Amino acid sequence: MRISAELSDIARLGGFFAIAVGGRTAGWQPITRCYTDGFADLVEATAQRSGTTDRRAAASLVQFSLASRLWSPAIACAVSHGIVPDFIGLHRADGSADLLLPAPTGVRVDSEQQLVQALYEAAVQRNLEPFADGLGVKLAPGLLYGNAASAMVAATHSLYGMRPDLRDHATRVARALLQTGKLADTGTVKGNLAFRRRSCCLYYRIADGSKCADCGLVKR
Repeated sequence: MRISAELSDIARLGGFFAIAVGGRTAGWQPITRCYTDGFADLVEATAQRSGTTDRRAAASLVQFSLASRLWSPAIACAVSHGIVPDFIGLHRADGSADLLLPAPTGVRVDSEQQLVQALYEAAVQRNLEPFADGLGVKLAPGLLYGNAASAMVAATHSLYGMRPDLRDHATRVARALLQTGKLADTGTVKGNLAFRRRSCCLYYRIADGSKCADCGLVKR
Protein backbone atom coordinates (compact mmCIF):
# COMPACT_ATOMS: atom_id res chain seq x y z
CA MET A 1 0.00 0.00 0.00
CA ARG A 2 1.10 3.58 -0.64
CA ILE A 3 2.09 5.42 2.53
CA SER A 4 3.04 8.95 1.43
CA ALA A 5 0.38 10.50 3.69
CA GLU A 6 1.55 8.60 6.75
CA LEU A 7 5.20 9.48 6.17
CA SER A 8 4.27 13.12 5.60
CA ASP A 9 2.42 13.07 8.92
CA ILE A 10 5.37 11.80 10.94
CA ALA A 11 7.75 14.11 9.05
CA ARG A 12 6.25 16.91 11.15
CA LEU A 13 8.29 15.51 14.04
CA GLY A 14 11.39 16.71 12.20
CA GLY A 15 14.95 15.39 12.31
CA PHE A 16 15.46 11.83 11.15
CA PHE A 17 11.71 11.21 11.31
CA ALA A 18 11.42 13.19 8.08
CA ILE A 19 12.32 11.03 5.10
CA ALA A 20 12.01 12.48 1.59
CA VAL A 21 9.19 10.99 -0.47
CA GLY A 22 8.27 11.16 -4.16
CA GLY A 23 9.84 13.43 -6.73
CA ARG A 24 12.65 12.83 -9.18
CA THR A 25 15.67 10.71 -8.39
CA ALA A 26 18.27 12.97 -10.01
CA GLY A 27 20.96 13.54 -7.38
CA TRP A 28 20.06 10.27 -5.67
CA GLN A 29 21.24 6.71 -6.15
CA PRO A 30 19.65 3.34 -5.34
CA ILE A 31 20.78 2.37 -1.89
CA THR A 32 21.46 -1.17 -3.06
CA ARG A 33 24.30 0.27 -5.16
CA CYS A 34 25.66 2.03 -2.07
CA TYR A 35 25.61 -1.25 -0.16
CA THR A 36 27.57 -2.94 -2.92
CA ASP A 37 30.37 -0.37 -2.73
CA GLY A 38 30.33 -0.29 1.08
CA PHE A 39 29.25 3.36 1.33
CA ALA A 40 32.89 4.11 0.48
CA ASP A 41 32.22 7.75 -0.42
CA LEU A 42 30.53 8.54 2.89
CA VAL A 43 33.08 6.61 4.93
CA GLU A 44 35.87 8.66 3.34
CA ALA A 45 33.97 11.95 3.72
CA THR A 46 33.14 11.17 7.35
CA ALA A 47 36.76 10.36 8.13
CA GLN A 48 37.92 13.67 6.65
CA ARG A 49 35.18 15.69 8.33
CA SER A 50 35.81 14.02 11.69
CA GLY A 51 39.56 14.50 11.53
CA THR A 52 40.42 10.81 11.80
CA THR A 53 42.41 8.30 9.80
CA ASP A 54 40.54 5.48 11.52
CA ARG A 55 38.29 4.12 8.76
CA ARG A 56 36.68 1.69 11.21
CA ALA A 57 35.46 4.56 13.37
CA ALA A 58 34.25 6.46 10.31
CA ALA A 59 32.42 3.42 8.95
CA SER A 60 30.77 2.86 12.32
CA LEU A 61 29.51 6.45 12.39
CA VAL A 62 28.12 6.11 8.87
CA GLN A 63 26.30 2.91 9.79
CA PHE A 64 24.92 4.43 12.99
CA SER A 65 23.61 7.38 11.01
CA LEU A 66 21.96 5.07 8.48
CA ALA A 67 20.38 3.02 11.27
CA SER A 68 18.97 6.17 12.86
CA ARG A 69 17.51 7.34 9.53
CA LEU A 70 15.85 3.95 9.05
CA TRP A 71 14.51 3.35 12.55
CA SER A 72 13.12 6.83 13.15
CA PRO A 73 10.48 6.97 10.39
CA ALA A 74 9.86 3.22 10.55
CA ILE A 75 9.07 3.09 14.27
CA ALA A 76 7.09 6.33 14.22
CA CYS A 77 4.96 5.19 11.28
CA ALA A 78 4.46 1.75 12.80
CA VAL A 79 3.50 2.91 16.27
CA SER A 80 1.34 5.86 15.24
CA HIS A 81 -0.34 4.40 12.14
CA GLY A 82 0.04 0.63 12.38
CA ILE A 83 1.91 0.65 9.07
CA VAL A 84 5.54 -0.38 8.56
CA PRO A 85 7.46 1.20 5.65
CA ASP A 86 9.08 -1.55 3.58
CA PHE A 87 11.90 0.69 2.26
CA ILE A 88 11.60 -0.93 -1.17
CA GLY A 89 13.21 1.30 -3.81
CA LEU A 90 15.09 3.31 -1.19
CA HIS A 91 17.58 5.88 -2.52
CA ARG A 92 20.45 7.75 -0.88
CA ALA A 93 21.52 11.28 -1.74
CA ASP A 94 24.74 11.79 -3.65
CA GLY A 95 27.29 12.99 -1.11
CA SER A 96 25.15 12.66 2.01
CA ALA A 97 23.25 10.12 4.11
CA ASP A 98 19.80 11.62 3.35
CA LEU A 99 17.24 9.05 2.23
CA LEU A 100 14.46 9.15 -0.36
CA LEU A 101 11.53 6.85 -1.07
CA PRO A 102 10.40 7.73 -4.61
CA ALA A 103 7.23 5.64 -4.29
CA PRO A 104 6.83 4.82 -0.59
CA THR A 105 4.99 1.64 0.23
CA GLY A 106 4.41 -0.31 3.40
CA VAL A 107 2.42 -3.03 5.06
CA ARG A 108 -0.40 -2.71 7.58
CA VAL A 109 0.04 -5.04 10.53
CA ASP A 110 -2.65 -6.53 12.74
CA SER A 111 -0.65 -7.40 15.85
CA GLU A 112 2.31 -6.12 17.81
CA GLN A 113 4.23 -9.31 17.05
CA GLN A 114 3.73 -8.79 13.31
CA LEU A 115 4.71 -5.14 13.68
CA VAL A 116 8.00 -6.04 15.38
CA GLN A 117 8.83 -8.65 12.75
CA ALA A 118 8.01 -6.28 9.89
CA LEU A 119 10.19 -3.57 11.42
CA TYR A 120 13.09 -5.98 11.82
CA GLU A 121 12.78 -7.16 8.24
CA ALA A 122 12.61 -3.62 6.83
CA ALA A 123 15.44 -2.06 8.82
CA VAL A 124 17.80 -4.93 9.57
CA GLN A 125 17.32 -7.64 6.97
CA ARG A 126 16.59 -5.37 4.02
CA ASN A 127 19.16 -2.67 4.82
CA LEU A 128 21.59 -3.06 7.71
CA GLU A 129 22.60 -6.61 6.81
CA PRO A 130 23.42 -5.67 3.18
CA PHE A 131 25.35 -2.68 4.52
CA ALA A 132 27.42 -4.98 6.74
CA ASP A 133 28.00 -7.45 3.90
CA GLY A 134 29.39 -4.78 1.57
CA LEU A 135 31.47 -2.83 4.06
CA GLY A 136 35.07 -2.33 2.95
CA VAL A 137 36.52 -2.24 6.47
CA LYS A 138 36.24 -4.96 9.08
CA LEU A 139 33.80 -4.25 11.90
CA ALA A 140 32.62 -6.87 14.36
CA PRO A 141 28.97 -7.90 14.06
CA GLY A 142 28.55 -7.08 17.74
CA LEU A 143 29.55 -3.48 17.05
CA LEU A 144 27.33 -3.10 13.98
CA TYR A 145 24.22 -4.57 15.55
CA GLY A 146 25.00 -2.83 18.82
CA ASN A 147 24.85 0.37 16.76
CA ALA A 148 21.55 -0.77 15.28
CA ALA A 149 20.08 -1.47 18.71
CA SER A 150 21.36 1.79 20.18
CA ALA A 151 19.97 3.80 17.26
CA MET A 152 16.62 2.05 17.59
CA VAL A 153 16.37 2.81 21.31
CA ALA A 154 17.39 6.44 20.71
CA ALA A 155 14.73 6.80 18.00
CA THR A 156 12.14 5.38 20.38
CA HIS A 157 13.11 7.78 23.17
CA SER A 158 12.95 10.68 20.73
CA LEU A 159 9.54 9.60 19.45
CA TYR A 160 7.80 9.36 22.79
CA GLY A 161 9.57 12.49 23.99
CA MET A 162 7.53 14.36 21.38
CA ARG A 163 4.52 12.04 21.46
CA PRO A 164 3.99 10.98 25.10
CA ASP A 165 0.75 9.26 24.09
CA LEU A 166 2.84 6.69 22.18
CA ARG A 167 5.20 5.94 25.06
CA ASP A 168 3.82 2.59 26.22
CA HIS A 169 3.34 1.16 22.74
CA ALA A 170 6.73 2.37 21.50
CA THR A 171 8.49 0.99 24.57
CA ARG A 172 6.93 -2.45 24.15
CA VAL A 173 7.95 -2.51 20.50
CA ALA A 174 11.52 -1.47 21.30
CA ARG A 175 11.85 -4.10 24.02
CA ALA A 176 10.57 -6.77 21.65
CA LEU A 177 13.01 -5.67 18.94
CA LEU A 178 15.87 -6.02 21.43
CA GLN A 179 14.96 -9.70 21.67
CA THR A 180 14.77 -10.23 17.91
CA GLY A 181 17.37 -11.69 15.55
CA LYS A 182 20.72 -9.92 15.50
CA LEU A 183 19.53 -7.26 17.93
CA ALA A 184 19.17 -9.87 20.65
CA ASP A 185 21.90 -9.86 23.30
CA THR A 186 23.38 -6.57 22.00
CA GLY A 187 22.90 -5.03 25.44
CA THR A 188 20.84 -4.88 28.58
CA VAL A 189 17.70 -2.86 29.18
CA LYS A 190 16.28 -1.79 32.51
CA GLY A 191 13.43 0.32 33.78
CA ASN A 192 12.09 2.85 31.33
CA LEU A 193 14.00 1.59 28.30
CA ALA A 194 17.41 2.39 29.81
CA PHE A 195 19.70 0.58 27.37
CA ARG A 196 23.36 -0.27 27.86
CA ARG A 197 25.08 -1.88 24.92
CA ARG A 198 27.76 -4.56 25.16
CA SER A 199 29.91 -2.93 22.47
CA CYS A 200 31.25 0.49 21.50
CA CYS A 201 30.56 2.57 18.37
CA LEU A 202 34.18 3.90 18.36
CA TYR A 203 33.03 7.53 18.45
CA TYR A 204 35.71 8.23 21.07
CA ARG A 205 38.36 7.58 18.41
CA ILE A 206 37.54 10.66 16.34
CA ALA A 207 38.69 14.20 17.07
CA ASP A 208 36.79 15.62 20.08
CA GLY A 209 34.89 12.34 20.36
CA SER A 210 33.94 10.60 23.59
CA LYS A 211 32.27 7.47 24.89
CA CYS A 212 28.48 7.55 24.61
CA ALA A 213 26.11 7.27 27.55
CA ASP A 214 25.10 3.70 26.66
CA CYS A 215 28.65 2.55 25.80
CA GLY A 216 29.76 -0.83 27.07
CA LEU A 217 33.20 0.63 27.85
CA VAL A 218 31.86 3.17 30.35
CA LYS A 219 32.37 1.96 33.90
CA ARG A 220 29.27 2.09 36.06
